[in-house]
Amino acid sequence: MRQGALYRAGSPQCLVPHVSLTTNAWDRLRGLLGRPPLQTGQALLIEPCPSVHTFGMGYPLDLVFLDANYTVLKTVERLAPRRWAGCSCARATLELAPGSLATLHLAIGERLEWR
Repeated sequence: MRQGALYRAGSPQCLVPHVSLTTNAWDRLRGLLGRPPLQTGQALLIEPCPSVHTFGMGYPLDLVFLDANYTVLKTVERLAPRRWAGCSCARATLELAPGSLATLHLAIGERLEWR
């Protein structure tokens, strides 16, 4: 996995300072299964990925579905374990610690930048 951060596009404002980006099919398939829960400021960016599930997870997740330009298409707060969420137009899914969306204040249509 590659390490980086996500910023508001065209801004110095770092939204998520510790982001792991999947780089192969195994990373995408495994996702967060068997990993410790994400902490504030951490995220997993799965690409390509239009949907995710929390089967086998013991904790909820906040999700952001993004298009190929990292434009926010949909957000889901606190997806509980044993659930599924998706966005058919999404190219990538950002998985965040529960409660992260309440502090990030992301708007549908807003663009993010990977750095």
